[in-house]
Formats: sequence, C-alpha cells, structure tokens
Amino acid sequence: QVQLAESGGGSVHTGGSLKLSCAASRDTRLYSLAWFRQPPGKEREGVAVISQGGGTTYYADDVKGRFIISKDNGKNTLSLQMNSLKPEDTAMYYCAAVYGGWGPDSRALKKEVYDYWGQGTQVTVSS
Repeated sequence: QVQLAESGGGSVHTGGSLKLSCAASRDTRLYSLAWFRQPPGKEREGVAVISQGGGTTYYADDVKGRFIISKDNGKNTLSLQMNSLKPEDTAMYYCAAVYGGWGPDSRALKKEVYDYWGQGTQVTVSS
C-alpha cells in the first residue's frame, strides 16, 4: 500500500504556470503513476501518466504541449508542470498509483486502473 500527498495548487491567471508535486510513502519505481483532475460538477479525468522508470509519458489531448509529467524515483515524488494555463484547467488535481506497469497509453488514463489516490490539490485559473 502506498500513501500519496499532493501539494502546489493555487490560483493563477490565464497563461500562468503552476507546478504540482506528489509525495509517495513507498518506492515509486514499483508503481505506475498518473495525474487526474476533477472539474466542478464533472467526472474525474486522466491528465498524464508516466511509466515506472520515468522514461515514457502519455498525455490527454487537451494538455499535450502544455503540461509535463515527471518523477524522481530517488525522492519518491511525482510532479506536474503546468504551463499556459486556461480557465478550463480549473479543477481538483489528484495523483494516483497502481502497482506494476501500465502503458503508459490511453488505457492508463482511466481512473478504474488506479488503486491509490491522494487527497487532491485545488487549481484555479481565472481569466
């Protein structure tokens, strides 16, 4: 079992940047990790996923080219650098983990894949 804790959310204007972090309680080399978000009144959706080794990533179409997922297996942390933020990026952001290797591909952006979730960090983008 792994515990996850997100940080780094906040409020920015359109075009701004934020970097989210997720600290894991266990060795992140054992897990496939992802970022999800849940806009107000909507379903939780996958944003980005990264392989166990950190060398392969996959992004949802609406964040591709703007967001960068990365992990530091030495520090057991996952990050999401978010650039060129838009109001539609406003959501609660969650990190998620599943033991073993998943993708990363479009299947790995489905919330049903993941067993462990953090509590979330709020990101608000105003125009």
